[in-house]
Amino acid sequence: MPKLVIAIGGNSLIPDKDHESVQDQYAAAAATDEHIAGLIEEGWDVAISHGNGPQVGFILRRSELASNELHEIPLDYCGADTQGAIGYMLQQNLINDFRQRGIDKNVVTIVTQVEVDRNDPAFQNPSKPIGSFMDEAEAKRRRDEEGWDIKEDAGRGWRRVVASPQPMRIVELDVIKSLLDAGVVTIAVGGGGIPVITNEAGDLEGIAAVIDKDLASALLASQVDADMLLISTAVEKVALNFGTPEQRWVDQFTLDEVKRYLAEGGHFAEGSMAPKMRAVVQFLEAGGKEALITNPDNLERAVAGETGTRIVQ
Repeated sequence: MPKLVIAIGGNSLIPDKDHESVQDQYAAAAATDEHIAGLIEEGWDVAISHGNGPQVGFILRRSELASNELHEIPLDYCGADTQGAIGYMLQQNLINDFRQRGIDKNVVTIVTQVEVDRNDPAFQNPSKPIGSFMDEAEAKRRRDEEGWDIKEDAGRGWRRVVASPQPMRIVELDVIKSLLDAGVVTIAVGGGGIPVITNEAGDLEGIAAVIDKDLASALLASQVDADMLLISTAVEKVALNFGTPEQRWVDQFTLDEVKRYLAEGGHFAEGSMAPKMRAVVQFLEAGGKEALITNPDNLERAVAGETGTRIVQ
């Protein structure tokens, strides 16, 4: 069967500020899973990855509010927690979809570690904001007492920042490949994976960092020999010059076109589409056949060639 890696954005599980509860996220996961089940019914072997930014933020906020009574939760454990919780939502909804559609498939979530280089330059320039806003005094106290890196955020307050290093190795890759080869729908590399390094003793060790979910998904897609990387995001298609009078929706790019637009800058927003396009480049340069970007409601139509933005060699 052809292999498909689907990367679901963490924000896609939270439609808006009025629908942030666990029950709301479960309903959003159910809506996305319905379309994934349709692709599986059409004959794709599927691995699913997902973002977790908002969910990690919720855990950190709860931890901060309860810190006068309970220990705070390290960032790598937040990643593990969200992999389990989001995986559970996706997994249970898919099982229900399979029963309703008469699909004889198993689905499983793998708590996945992704190794990064402890000497990655990103650790010298932490840039990924996490957790709540603080006043300057509190931020500097956490910096001095706990070694946090802190930055002022556009006049809105101070926040902790961590590194976003490049993913190097998926620790549980052999297990994931075995499951996919056996036809098991596998949820893995959630939130970009739990960041780990190899310490001086040669042991794996969790580290406070955030790995880009799309880059980790591209690595997963390459290493399981996926036929397609499908990135699910907030828009049906990719636009050039998004949000400007020159905005233009695009049905298809070649790899060379994407590389040129990224090099020129300004075509894809850094906070949203640019990282996804870099992940697509990584996948295609590693030998992937094609990538596709669309929103959750159009997963099946996009794969069928009816919508979405396709990127080819």
